[in-house]
Amino acid sequence: MFTLVVMAAGLGSRFGGTKQLARVGPNGEAFLDFAIADARAAGAERVALIVRSDIEADVKRHFEARGGLPGDLDVAYVRQDEHGPSRPKPWGTAHAVLSAAEAVAGPFMVCNADDYYGPTAYAALAHSIQRMAENEAWLCGYRLDHTLPGEGTVTRGVCQVDGDRLTGIVEQEGISRADHTFSEDTLVSMNLWAFSPTFFDALQYGFNLFLNQHRDNPTAEYLLPHAVAAEMTKGALTVKVVTTEETWIGVTNPDDLEVARAALKSR
Repeated sequence: MFTLVVMAAGLGSRFGGTKQLARVGPNGEAFLDFAIADARAAGAERVALIVRSDIEADVKRHFEARGGLPGDLDVAYVRQDEHGPSRPKPWGTAHAVLSAAEAVAGPFMVCNADDYYGPTAYAALAHSIQRMAENEAWLCGYRLDHTLPGEGTVTRGVCQVDGDRLTGIVEQEGISRADHTFSEDTLVSMNLWAFSPTFFDALQYGFNLFLNQHRDNPTAEYLLPHAVAAEMTKGALTVKVVTTEETWIGVTNPDDLEVARAALKSR
């Protein structure tokens, strides 16, 4: 069994509001409702919800309005802004995961609160957790064409894979459905991971180094892919990739909401 760590502390500046709670499902679900339900079905026994202090009450009201969270789930709220030096902008996704260390026991998955990953993605990653060593992590890789919007361009973390082993992730900007040069089987990361609890030690060490360099930078972020890459470079972490045929659904701007709602309704 495992803990689901949900990163829900983002500012949603391009969206213009609390994107984590946007109603996208046919019954008023937010993306995080699907994440919790799908992870629970895959074997999650605990959920650590990483929030900001100023939205924690809104998140709790969201669940209360929907009848509450399942009674068989142990739920912890983690205020990311109470960990590390104070500043308006959160310190990034790797810091978000680090802030949940005390709320996690045993192996854990990490997901974004504003993405739909699909139930079989959680199931595949949960199966991988059962054989994960302490110095291993797992990434769920998506087919690139299953993550592209109908219009516009996006940035994707293109995975470099040798067998089932991740050797690198390269951020590629300006990818569109109509114009890209990648093959159909190109895998990308959408930030759905599984880790051993020993990874928290690496995150703490990495965050200390990050602060030494960027403490006075109001926008610098300690990002999860960068933290993983640093451990891979040192030879301290092996990352394996499990693939999914799920179609990712997400929103960046308010105009994306209706597209996401239509996609989820058809599921």
